[in-house]
Amino acid sequence: MEENFVKFIRKHHLLTLATVNGEGMPYVANCFFAYDKERNLFIFTSDTTTRHGAEMEKNPNVALSIALETRVVGRIQGLQIVGKAERGDSKAQATYIKRFPYAAVAPLSLWMVRPEMMKLTDNTLGFGKKLIWQKEE
Repeated sequence: MEENFVKFIRKHHLLTLATVNGEGMPYVANCFFAYDKERNLFIFTSDTTTRHGAEMEKNPNVALSIALETRVVGRIQGLQIVGKAERGDSKAQATYIKRFPYAAVAPLSLWMVRPEMMKLTDNTLGFGKKLIWQKEE
């Protein structure tokens, strides 16, 4: 994966998660996240009692978005991700707690999203410049 993706991801701590219910109705939630570069995973916490948690249990297909908030057109950057959600493991927990140490005292219901496709829009590289990463089959 290009370093531009990792550099952008590491500058941020909040993502928007999009899920869908059984009737096809979408829902979004904002979540703090940690990123595991080695495994290319986005890690966040969400209980299954939340709407998005329950929806991921039934349908692991999700979308994520991370955006730089700016009014300067030449600085616009945003990442859109499509992937599959799964329950977090012990390595994900260690990664999350390293990023958010205060989470060590909370009960965590961790999720990991394995990206299948990512699109980074980065106007700092030129107006409307888009970089695409696709999971190798």
